[in-house]
Amino acid sequence: MHTARANLQLQKTVAVIAVALFMIKVIAWYLTRSVLVLTDALESTVNVVAGFIGLFSLYIAARPRDANHPYGHGKAEFLSAAIEGSLITIAGFVIIYEAVYSLIYPHRLKQLDYGIILISVTAVINYITGYYCIKTGKKNNSLALIAGGKHLQTDTWSTLGIIIGLVLIQLTGLQWIDSAIAIGLAGFIIYTGYRIARSSVAGIMDEADKALLQKMVELLNANRQPNWIDLHNLRIIKYGNVLHMDCHLTVPWYLNVKEAHAEIDSLSALIKKAFGESVELFVHADACLASSCTICNKPDCRVRLHAFEKRVEWTIDNISRNTRHTNEY
Repeated sequence: MHTARANLQLQKTVAVIAVALFMIKVIAWYLTRSVLVLTDALESTVNVVAGFIGLFSLYIAARPRDANHPYGHGKAEFLSAAIEGSLITIAGFVIIYEAVYSLIYPHRLKQLDYGIILISVTAVINYITGYYCIKTGKKNNSLALIAGGKHLQTDTWSTLGIIIGLVLIQLTGLQWIDSAIAIGLAGFIIYTGYRIARSSVAGIMDEADKALLQKMVELLNANRQPNWIDLHNLRIIKYGNVLHMDCHLTVPWYLNVKEAHAEIDSLSALIKKAFGESVELFVHADACLASSCTICNKPDCRVRLHAFEKRVEWTIDNISRNTRHTNEY
């Protein structure tokens, strides 16, 4: 719950900053009448809406579990990211429309120097805010904060392109550059919106996170204990900042309940140390079989039936299978 509250507090700050930057960009557009600046202002409109949607979703995600939501309310973050990605994509198409309209019906730009200064200030603030959102989101496993941070940093790069375009217009006097660069940036914005929406759908559908699984496999292989004969049927599901993980751990059959539970505790401590306290681990202990001897290198095993042949290195593929490992795979 501590991480959920931290996420919520950061999102409150993001929402306030989004409103302030939007007002600055509207002033810059009023001064310059530039489609490029309008592009930035429209994207900031999305920032404001997305900021408050993210705030609401994190408020919901921070609520404790109840009878109707035994796994918590973390899935609300995925909905927030989906809405944010959709809004970004829509903003990109609106920008293209405005840019094309400006090419067909051109108008004179003015006070570009003031526009450049104001937009530059917003770019720096956006980048810093986005950096902290992504950093905190990765630390606390918050898709809403990561999506919001990426959006803010994308906004920074598009703002940088806008600044370059405004400088070129001021130096050359070629006002068609205004619309041309806006169209290019709109394509980038649409692509960013698609990626954010795509990641949210993956979360809603409980799609396997390959990067997370690979990190988990490397951790387990590097810290494998003699009594951890086999690990299989491993699954990870994200619920906001909480990771729910379950697996089957094969241990020597002669361990009593207390000893087997100690091995599970050791596995749990290893994973929580690497991934944080927001991991919920459910481990089913399996007793080893005669066929397990060939992959078990436990020293001085008093009930070994077959000689040890080779250790099976755990991979994303074989730890996800619902069958015990043998030397055949």
